[in-house]
Amino acid sequence: MAEYTPKYVGTVTKYVFVESPTMTPGELALRAYEASEGVLIKETCFGLQVTGEPEAVDRLIEEIRSFDPTHIFVKDRGFPPGDPRRCRANLGGARPGYLGHEREFRILRYITRGLEELGRGEVREEEPASPARRKRSLLDIKRLQELIDTEEP
Repeated sequence: MAEYTPKYVGTVTKYVFVESPTMTPGELALRAYEASEGVLIKETCFGLQVTGEPEAVDRLIEEIRSFDPTHIFVKDRGFPPGDPRRCRANLGGARPGYLGHEREFRILRYITRGLEELGRGEVREEEPASPARRKRSLLDIKRLQELIDTEEP
């Protein structure tokens, strides 16, 4: 395998997901461009991809999260943009991490709800499970053997 030489040495890339009823990825991108100070910003279907020196990226992330803190989420990107080890231009097909983003994006509304409840001070202690729910019925070994025996090829 050929040795990998990164294009953007000393930089980090972060994904910014926006799941907001009041802000679209395009609106977030416009605000990010205004505050970017030398950070590369790419608008995506889920929000932004931000690349730059770690301090500059952190400053920008802090700024844009302040627009809607319970609806804007950030995660590190594992590989830099254009990395031939993961880039779909080299591998063909869909980007390998896309399905992960899709799954994560679906649960953001639940995280948002929890953050909003925390902000309002409405966090409840979890109720203990009822005794009927705590005790799970185990599958009897004889019943298991019956199921195995009756299975047809």
